[in-house]
Amino acid sequence: MGGISVLRKTCMALLGILLLGVMLAGCTGSNSEVQAKDGDTVKVQYTGTLEDGSIFDTSVGGEPIEFTLGQGQLIPGFEKAVIGMKVGESKTVNIPVDDAYGPYRDDLVAVVAREELPEGMNPVVGQQLQVTEADGTIIIVTVIKVAETTITIDANHPLAGKNLTFEIKLVEIE
Repeated sequence: MGGISVLRKTCMALLGILLLGVMLAGCTGSNSEVQAKDGDTVKVQYTGTLEDGSIFDTSVGGEPIEFTLGQGQLIPGFEKAVIGMKVGESKTVNIPVDDAYGPYRDDLVAVVAREELPEGMNPVVGQQLQVTEADGTIIIVTVIKVAETTITIDANHPLAGKNLTFEIKLVEIE
């Protein structure tokens, strides 16, 4: 009988060790091992810089941005950089023009006669205006030149034609 009792205690001890190992593996292998993929809603902290090192945007010091991968909510290069990251992981990625806001397009620059502007409007260089296209689409343009009888507007994104660098930290995968 003594041998069965020792065997039972040994089996119970081994079972306890096995259960503890399974529980610990479950704790350490959770969300930190999951990689972000298309369809995941993620939260990231980021800092975006231009080639000269100047910062054009950052979420650091504020709330992380939340978006769903594969929905086209952000520029393609940024989304591609987040895919495959794990929670807590950080990386720096260089995004070329074509995966950012695209090349600068001269055909998105137009000269408008001042007489076509709303009465009393006094545009200044750098001012952003809303323009309604024939189909009802609203676009944002920037005044880039003011002359006596005309103004020049630019519908390019301010970062069009620029290579961008982002420091990205994946904070959460939902």
